[in-house]
Amino acid sequence: MTDRTARTSLRTRLSWSATLVVALWVLLLAVGANTLLARVLAGQADDVLQARAEAVAQTVDVSADGTVTVLDARDDQALDVGTWIIDGAGGIVESPSGSTDALDRQAIELAARGAGAVDVDAGGPLRLRALPLTDGGTRVASVVTSTSLSPYRQVERTALLGSVGVALLLVVVVHLVLRANVTRALRPVQDMSAQADRWSADDTDLRFGQDARPAELAELARTLDQMLDRQAAVLRHEQRFTEELSHELRTPLARAQAELDLLLAQPRGPEETAWAHAAVDRATRSMASILETMLSAARSSDVLTPGRSRLADALARLADPRGEDHPVPVIVEVASDVVVGVDPDVVVRALSPVVDNGVRYAETGVRITARQDGGRVEVVVADDGPGMTPEVAARAFDPGYRGDAGSTHPGAGLGLALTRRLVVAAGGGVTAVASPDGGRVVLNLPAG
Repeated sequence: MTDRTARTSLRTRLSWSATLVVALWVLLLAVGANTLLARVLAGQADDVLQARAEAVAQTVDVSADGTVTVLDARDDQALDVGTWIIDGAGGIVESPSGSTDALDRQAIELAARGAGAVDVDAGGPLRLRALPLTDGGTRVASVVTSTSLSPYRQVERTALLGSVGVALLLVVVVHLVLRANVTRALRPVQDMSAQADRWSADDTDLRFGQDARPAELAELARTLDQMLDRQAAVLRHEQRFTEELSHELRTPLARAQAELDLLLAQPRGPEETAWAHAAVDRATRSMASILETMLSAARSSDVLTPGRSRLADALARLADPRGEDHPVPVIVEVASDVVVGVDPDVVVRALSPVVDNGVRYAETGVRITARQDGGRVEVVVADDGPGMTPEVAARAFDPGYRGDAGSTHPGAGLGLALTRRLVVAAGGGVTAVASPDGGRVVLNLPAG
């Protein structure tokens, strides 16, 4: 539930943050467009009033004594609609029908200020514009025209409501599209995370690999693969630790339990009782020592995650001189970046019997090579000795089996059996190759 909430929260944050940016731009565009429209409409109203005032001014005659008269015109009634003619002294020569005293005073005040316009409230928004008539630089009369702003305001309101509706619709559509796209973009991430979670619980060997993906998903796949590699390495380490701990504690625990059973089953003399107590004490001390040793080894950490090792570093310990009886060299040819999902001590313990056998039978030397193929690392130990027959190769890892019955070396035939047990426990496999041209053992280990 927590993971799903986090994913939903990320999707919501991404979609809403992008939507808010788009909404901000839409708001700025809407405000700018409506402001521009208001200015355009105001300019159109001024142009209409100016044209009407200029037309009326053609009908005004001012005599030498300053008397203002209005000449007759064919469209005089059309020109006189909402028009005042005011003489130089501020008297009204002509006013529109239905004009009020308050409106007349506002027209006279505007005419006194010269050219200009003003918005007034006369039962509705009204715009007045004055055009002064001058003679020799002196204002001798003024024409004041008016027009109702209601149609212009209606256009502005309609445009505002329309832009708000379009903006809201656009933001909703953008949000839905963004949310769908973010959901679609995050779905592969969600699927890969769920798949990695299933793999970590059910099959730790599965990986996303190098399949073609977008760059971001490819990086995520590599990160998840590395995480799964580390988790698998830790699991292998813990499993081996549990198995080794159980194996090491089984013997002293059984010894202590047997002594206690004997003490409870029959009476024993002071000497025997003391001996039994000493045996139980030794067993418990042995278990304590085993626990301390193994826990100290588990707590000690190397550069790499527990359960992983650089193969070249581990094999370098096997390349040391093997003693005067077998002076042939052990040559390690492994790249430094090859990492296996096995502890270095396990690598050394598993390969030591194989290398010992190679050194025992080699004529000039033993060569160790390795190559990585996907999630596996193939390690080859080869010598130039007499090699193995098919029968020997098939039974080389059987406990107690010795390929050369006449050999005098002190081994009991358990070395290669130990190799197979350790390699299989580490999640790998080992085979011996039959060949008359030298011994060859191939170990397959999990990559780290």
